[in-house]
Amino acid sequence: MKPYKLDISRRRFIKGAAGASAMLPLVGNTQNMTKAHRKIKIGLVGCGGRGLWIARLFQAHGGYQFHAVTDYFQAVADKAGSELSVDHTRCFSGLSGYRKVIESGVDAIVLEVPPYFFPEQAAEAVNAGLHVYMAKPVAVDVPGCLSIEASAQQASRQKKVFLIDYQIPTDPINIEVVRRIKDPAFGPIVHLQSYGICAGFNDPPRGPNLESRLQDLIWTNDIALGCDYIGNFDIHAIDAALWAIGERPVSACGASQVARPNPNGDSHDVCSVVYRYASGAVHNHFGQGLKNLVRGDIKVIVQSAKAHCQINYGNESFLHGPGELRFKGGKVTNLYRDGANRNIATFHRQITEGIFSNETVPRAIDGCLTCILGREAAERGIDLTMEQLLQENKKLEVDLKGLKT
Repeated sequence: MKPYKLDISRRRFIKGAAGASAMLPLVGNTQNMTKAHRKIKIGLVGCGGRGLWIARLFQAHGGYQFHAVTDYFQAVADKAGSELSVDHTRCFSGLSGYRKVIESGVDAIVLEVPPYFFPEQAAEAVNAGLHVYMAKPVAVDVPGCLSIEASAQQASRQKKVFLIDYQIPTDPINIEVVRRIKDPAFGPIVHLQSYGICAGFNDPPRGPNLESRLQDLIWTNDIALGCDYIGNFDIHAIDAALWAIGERPVSACGASQVARPNPNGDSHDVCSVVYRYASGAVHNHFGQGLKNLVRGDIKVIVQSAKAHCQINYGNESFLHGPGELRFKGGKVTNLYRDGANRNIATFHRQITEGIFSNETVPRAIDGCLTCILGREAAERGIDLTMEQLLQENKKLEVDLKGLKT
């Protein structure tokens, strides 16, 4: 694999609605029916809440056969293996269990672990010639983002699929909103407002090592494990903002704090970040992860001088503008499940039809870097440029001492 060269350009365009529309499964295509219906032998890394949940969706699709599973906790892996009809000899555990899954003879791997582990696991999977289906965020730091980017590029060269599971860009209403944003009649984007509001995640006292943090999304409270709240939860809204504007920001400033009672992790659960873009657009992001009964929200509002729209995860998406540009839209529903189902169908179709462009990756990289930029600018209380962030190339470390290998 060729060494990756840092891309510190001030502006990089991201694929828009055309790329997103490719995420929708094809209907009525009768070509290559044998390939389209073949079972893909798959391995699951991370069998906790979302891991086992999404595995059930893979199983329901009908085009996959689970061959091996792993989780840090053996009991969790055994439970998943039993439900997914995986032989107990291929139910692995420990930090290195993913290597046994890779070596077990699978065609593809599903990564559903704390993001700190993604870059290493994805790189080894690609080196072994596997297709990769991965959750977000892709990493917790700049070196991790660049490692994922390099792995995805290698996967394309090796004719393998590498898909990042974002749900907002798969929704037909959201796709139509973004298509109209790209219409010249909408005009240049001047302002974006994104929101990532949730009730936060439990943050119990630490044990003698990190073992107790590797379950139940507790790791979201640790920056080095989960990429902070802005990187783990808010990133859905920030990804939608980048999908709309088609570039990543050049700088950010803001403020953040740890506001939850009795915190044991270092993740900041309240943030306000202002991003600036080379095009001149201003982007205000508000993030909050507190159990204060505020209604959860993931959305972005996009405004030009003569129109505005909303792209949503679980509410109304629409575009208000002049003439034929106007789009009534509607309520986005069941996206958590339906978006994953669309991505699972797309993953199977791309593997069986030989589509290796891996179009979900570039914006996933830029979105993660945008979250890291906002996180670092807000936590340091400085105005930070993307170029400075990339040049720093700061790697976050996690103390894995005492953990089962």
